[in-house]
Amino acid sequence: MWFWLRPLTGVAIIAVLVARLGVGAFLDAVREVDARSLVAAVGVALLTTICCAWRWRLVARGLGVELPLPTAVAAYYRSQFLNTTLPGGVLGDVHRGVLHGRDAGDVGRGLRAVAWERTAGQAVQIVVAIGLLLLLPSPLRSSLPLVAAATVAAVLGFVLLGRVLPHGGPSLLARSMRTVSTDLRHGLLARRAWPGIVLASVVVVAGHTVTFLIAARTAGVTASPIRLLPLALVVLLAMSVPMNVAGWGPREGVAAWVFGVAGLGAGLGLATAVVYGVLALVASLPGAVVLVLWRRRDAGAAEPVTTADAEGVARG
Repeated sequence: MWFWLRPLTGVAIIAVLVARLGVGAFLDAVREVDARSLVAAVGVALLTTICCAWRWRLVARGLGVELPLPTAVAAYYRSQFLNTTLPGGVLGDVHRGVLHGRDAGDVGRGLRAVAWERTAGQAVQIVVAIGLLLLLPSPLRSSLPLVAAATVAAVLGFVLLGRVLPHGGPSLLARSMRTVSTDLRHGLLARRAWPGIVLASVVVVAGHTVTFLIAARTAGVTASPIRLLPLALVVLLAMSVPMNVAGWGPREGVAAWVFGVAGLGAGLGLATAVVYGVLALVASLPGAVVLVLWRRRDAGAAEPVTTADAEGVARG
């Protein structure tokens, strides 16, 4: 049910936006995309993808499943392309974790490395977003202290729960807690890992924010970057919610809402989110090339085995 609920939620949000603002709002936004904005988005995406791949490499090394940075960059591009073209927004990451785990001989660690890498990135994004939203003027500023307090309470609750749950014994829960503790200690909080993870995550958040500002300008928004920055941070947080269809849904809904609250108009918010979606899709296209090359490599590796089997059958 949860598997189907996530994309259906994205479809429902898009349907409401179409009913309220019309299909023309989507089409007009797509027409605003030009070559200059596309080139800028591709350049920013290159930097953010390299940082994401570096963050993944740091976490994976701590978990004992090393991978070279060029391989990590190519795999991250491929996962981004799959995330932006498949429902849910996380299937590319699952694919990335499984393939890396198979290459390293431990699928479980490969998947955990991806999960912890994404978790670390989102944790830093939340901290950066809340910190800036508390400082910058925005229509949402009055509710931010409550959000910050709830976030701190949630973190403390998880820490307390981790200390209360059993770590010793042969039970599944105890083994899981030991695994989580070991992963955190060696994969995220190790002295040689966490500074790079934080730095890479901050650069990624900055890159995504710049892309959103580019999308806003392309869509015709004339407000100053200082006024747009808090709105961008809120929309970026909504994008991390895995209840979308190829990235579409919560992003457009939250953008229309927050732009409306800020007095810029829900239509401009929707247009900005649509342009951002187009820019993100084009920026992920190198991942399609990586996916094709990977499929050809696997097909080529399988061909000699098939030929040898056929010759063996013929001789038999």
